[in-house]
Amino acid sequence: MLQRTLSAAVLVFACACASVAPAGNLPKAPLAPREVKLFRGDGTAASWSELVEAACAAEVVLVGENHGHPLGLASAAALFEDVLARCERASLSLEFFERDEQSRLDDYLSGVSDAATLERRTQRSEGNYPPGHRAMVELAKSKGRPVHASNAPRQYVRIVSQKGYEPLQQLSWEQRRLFRVPDELLTGRYRDDFDRIMTPSGRDPQAADEQARLARVFRSQQMWDWTMAESVFRALERDEAPVVQVIGRFHSDFRGGTAQALERLRPGTRALVVSYVDEDAPDALPADDVGRGDFVLYAGPSAD
Repeated sequence: MLQRTLSAAVLVFACACASVAPAGNLPKAPLAPREVKLFRGDGTAASWSELVEAACAAEVVLVGENHGHPLGLASAAALFEDVLARCERASLSLEFFERDEQSRLDDYLSGVSDAATLERRTQRSEGNYPPGHRAMVELAKSKGRPVHASNAPRQYVRIVSQKGYEPLQQLSWEQRRLFRVPDELLTGRYRDDFDRIMTPSGRDPQAADEQARLARVFRSQQMWDWTMAESVFRALERDEAPVVQVIGRFHSDFRGGTAQALERLRPGTRALVVSYVDEDAPDALPADDVGRGDFVLYAGPSAD
């Protein structure tokens, strides 16, 4: 089970066993991963083949996912499969693996360990290693391509939230290579949206106590953004392209967060933002989703 092929994983996502429905009340057929409706960020219609072509022409593909969404992750895995088929230097970078887990990933990719050992050593579960992520890792392994554990370990992020960045400067080189302290705290829409989303209902985000709390949380958010951006930057320096970074979509929507940090680290990087939206497909791109990504895909609501 742990070493299922991509095709088996896709079947888990895209197909479901169902009892026979009465005539005239047949359930809607589930979408295949490559059949999700998509638009360009400007609202024009787009096809799957155009998405793949654009991904292959990019240096970086930021795949903004909804964590654990079955069809969305199956579609993201299908996109990575199609990129791998055309781009021999492509690689994978994953938010859900932290940098101190890289050697364990490498052990699995190189055949030193098996899948069960990888999952035990990295404490994987269906929650933090859903079938879509597993399928992507298996695809990279089958092609001999790198997989990067791109995120900052949580023990360092907790220090940032509680005490700020300064204590991290006192750590050893071996510890400091596991994260990137932000060069600057990003502003603009990303910070505004962060404050709005992270402020509880009924609270004023501009109140002094709320601003202090939001600042602490945003420091942690930025450590994730800059660490993942640096991980992608390092992969580009090793001549990998496109680097497919799979990430929670808030980190990359509207070219905020990780996309902003990558642009600061490597100005002019050809980065393609792909955003999966967990809503039913509209007839036209809603105004709220214009510019959300270079491509915006609708995978439907997550099942409860």
